[in-house]
Amino acid sequence: MTAPIRFPRFFVTSPAPCPYLPGRSERKVFTELKGAHSDQLNEALGRIGFRRSQTVAYRPSCLDCQACVSVRVMANEFKPSSTQKRDIKRNRDLIVTECRPWATDEQFELLTKYLSVRHPDGGMSTMDEMDYADMVEHTPVTSSLVEYREPTETGEPGKLIGACLTDRQGDGLSMIYSFYDPEHEGRAGLGNFIILDHIQRAAQSCLPYVYLGYWVDGSPRMQYKVRYRPLEQLTRDGWRRMDEEEQSRLIAAATAPRSEKDSAIAGARGKDGQPVKFSAS
Repeated sequence: MTAPIRFPRFFVTSPAPCPYLPGRSERKVFTELKGAHSDQLNEALGRIGFRRSQTVAYRPSCLDCQACVSVRVMANEFKPSSTQKRDIKRNRDLIVTECRPWATDEQFELLTKYLSVRHPDGGMSTMDEMDYADMVEHTPVTSSLVEYREPTETGEPGKLIGACLTDRQGDGLSMIYSFYDPEHEGRAGLGNFIILDHIQRAAQSCLPYVYLGYWVDGSPRMQYKVRYRPLEQLTRDGWRRMDEEEQSRLIAAATAPRSEKDSAIAGARGKDGQPVKFSAS
């Protein structure tokens, strides 16, 4: 009797500097997504903490650290905070379009600006046009590029100020990578708005979750992910709803003024560990 889906082969990367926590190293376990059942495999792996990068599904596999925790927003129960309501109101005039995963010069220019301001020392800062096209277009699963544009005076889609590469799964939307204009005057909270819009889109499509990738305790750049309630985190016993008091404490810590030490840690490279190249070992 032949199995309908061949069990994938998994590989492990060589140790490399951790993109989240200075002084630590990381490893990833990964497998290739290919063939007619790529969507099903990607969804199954996503439920156990894997993320997608192009044709690869990966997750951390560090020997002495479990700081990376997969998190997802419960879209149907989400209630925006007062700050999030202001972000929605401030940006609700944007024209949102779900496009096929096709890279454009306009998107790449926006990504380059975003990386130069927010992640100048990150692993993606050296990406060229071909690297970006590979990131967007090399997808074996159901994906889209969601664009956020300002309206023109006549109400037509105008300047591109935000975008998000998104996978659609059977149980939710997985935000692979988002970027936006970080210096746009009058558009504070634009990055948060992109997440809020995905939560709304998931709820409207009767999809229960929005996958945000990894929350990393101790990495200031990843703390924004705890601001969305209710939040589930993947534990050894499966997905667990984050305790409200625990989440309130984490939100308070995330919104508190950073000390000089925190600012130094925040300079660690990377966003969501987006891998571009893997070396198997």
